[in-house]
Amino acid sequence: MKSLVKLIVVVLVLAGGAWLYRHFAAPAPEAAKKDNPPVPVAVAKAELRDLAIAVDLVGRGEAYESVSLRSRVDGQVQAVLFQEGQRVKAGEVLLRLDPADFDARLKQAEANLARDQAQLQKARADVGRYQTLFQQGFVSAEKIADLRAAEAAAEAAVQATRAAVELARLQRGYATVRAPIAGSIGARLVFPGTAVKTNDTELAVINRVQPLLVGFALPESHIEQMRAAMAKAPLAASISAPGGETRSATVSFVDNAVDPGTGTLRLKALLENDDGRFAPGQYLRVELRLDTLKDAVTVPVEAVQQGSKGRVVYVVTPDNGIDIRPVSIAAERGGLAAIAQGVQAGETVVVDGHLRLTPKSKVKIQTPETKPAKG
Repeated sequence: MKSLVKLIVVVLVLAGGAWLYRHFAAPAPEAAKKDNPPVPVAVAKAELRDLAIAVDLVGRGEAYESVSLRSRVDGQVQAVLFQEGQRVKAGEVLLRLDPADFDARLKQAEANLARDQAQLQKARADVGRYQTLFQQGFVSAEKIADLRAAEAAAEAAVQATRAAVELARLQRGYATVRAPIAGSIGARLVFPGTAVKTNDTELAVINRVQPLLVGFALPESHIEQMRAAMAKAPLAASISAPGGETRSATVSFVDNAVDPGTGTLRLKALLENDDGRFAPGQYLRVELRLDTLKDAVTVPVEAVQQGSKGRVVYVVTPDNGIDIRPVSIAAERGGLAAIAQGVQAGETVVVDGHLRLTPKSKVKIQTPETKPAKG
């Protein structure tokens, strides 16, 4: 009797559970069959265009010419004739030393030259007079030889003192310091009364910044591309300061060895810098253009996503479905990616809204008017 009661209880429990499952747990047929709503996405067209292959590098401005001014004679500064930061021309007078010592040395050398010239004239006169006596038999040949030797010695002395006069005149000229090149002069390093020594005391520094050189280091992985580009045409670069305008330059120097410590090759680009906007030592951005892809299929870089097996692009099909395609990227530049394989020009690709997409999703393309404002 007790077993029969237990059996009846179990049957009732199972029947109640089945009824509850049908009415509360099982999905309604209408809900199961209901389609997911379309996913709103932003899209762009794949387009044909030329895309530059370039490398972004960091460079520093370098003076095209730089001269550290030093005196060629010992002396004392008499006057400084330039203003700090002034643009100077080649040959312009920048500084004068006290010329008193040089004037005295020049006068002394000129007096010595006059003395030696007088002695030379006497020696020549003696040779002429004794030559006549020798022809008449009154003097010996040995006497004539001695007189000719004295004449030669006097002539050599004149040449030596003439060279001393020229040296004194040059030193007198070195008391006036002139700009050897045109450029921008830096700070004054000496003042009136400063004693300077030959090739020792630095007076000022002149930098030629028109044109300007921009030095930068190219990773050795790009050397072959660089060589190939240089074989076709002069290598072009774009130079810009942070937050400033971009200007064109041409590579003018390629070093002959790779630095083994950094694995880079040293290059320099020549920048006109007519207005002097860029300065030596300034941090600059360098875009080195190595090649150009002609008529490449390009999409915004936001369209390229990283999938489990590589990069993919979500292509919108004509029925507003999604086709997830693996792609290979030829280059990326300026917010665009050049697709080597996987997308054709004119196709529509998703650039925003990827996270909610699946291979079976339908999409609703958002326009600027329908896209909700951020913030």
